[in-house]
Amino acid sequence: MSTQLWRVNELMRGLTAKRIRTRVGRAELLRVRRGVYADQSYGDEDELRALMLCLPPEAVLTRQSAARRYGFGVLPEALVHVQLPATVPKPRLPGLAVHHSVLPAHPVVVRGLPCVPAARCVVDLARTVRRLDALPVLDAALRAGAVTHDELVTEVSAHRALRGVRQARELVPLADGRAECRQESQLRLTLIDGRLPVPEPQVWVHDRDGSPRYRLDLGYRSRRIGVEYDGVSHLDRDQLRYDRERMNWLDANGWRMRYFTDRDLYHRPAHIVATLQAALS
Repeated sequence: MSTQLWRVNELMRGLTAKRIRTRVGRAELLRVRRGVYADQSYGDEDELRALMLCLPPEAVLTRQSAARRYGFGVLPEALVHVQLPATVPKPRLPGLAVHHSVLPAHPVVVRGLPCVPAARCVVDLARTVRRLDALPVLDAALRAGAVTHDELVTEVSAHRALRGVRQARELVPLADGRAECRQESQLRLTLIDGRLPVPEPQVWVHDRDGSPRYRLDLGYRSRRIGVEYDGVSHLDRDQLRYDRERMNWLDANGWRMRYFTDRDLYHRPAHIVATLQAALS
């Protein structure tokens, strides 16, 4: 059973202020925010619901906060992001980021809370976060099935003249739901921005019997060149053994592999481009 939350004016329809204080003192009621109370089952998952009760009724979750509820929350979420019409004053609460919007929002209830529509959420992020983070959002939204390419194209057209819409318009055609992680999407964008051919995400390599053997993060199938991002998971001893076996098999079967780390991706992207340019030529 879900936690019951009340605004103070709702409680005062049946209780006096003194009776509310008494119940709080006995821990029969919990004061979780100013003017918001909960029953004893209140937990971390209820904090967002309690926050929404403190906001104007027009408030809806947006950007990273809505993306997480839709299933494509690939960016950090240090604050709770809500959207309000431009005519509604911004409330000032700790941990809250309020975004005014001139575009009307038709809320969608996702896991019990109102959110901007998925396509609106994706495009708002794609036009406001840095370019290297925007493509991972687009890829993840397609992968989660929250939006389609056509819906993104339609939504971008509704954002014309808004800040950053040019970036979103450029990246929507590059979005690919086959990408499996943020760094993979960022690596693909680094190659595209380096004016290299667009690599294919999640390339299956088959053995001589035609059975799928290994899957590569990115690849140029016709050139038998694979590109991979090595994260912290590759430091595990068992993973290292598997990686070595995999590398040897791919090499023996004619695949030239190129591996990159976070240092390459975030601090020397030109090295990535030069390495792949040499391999392709």
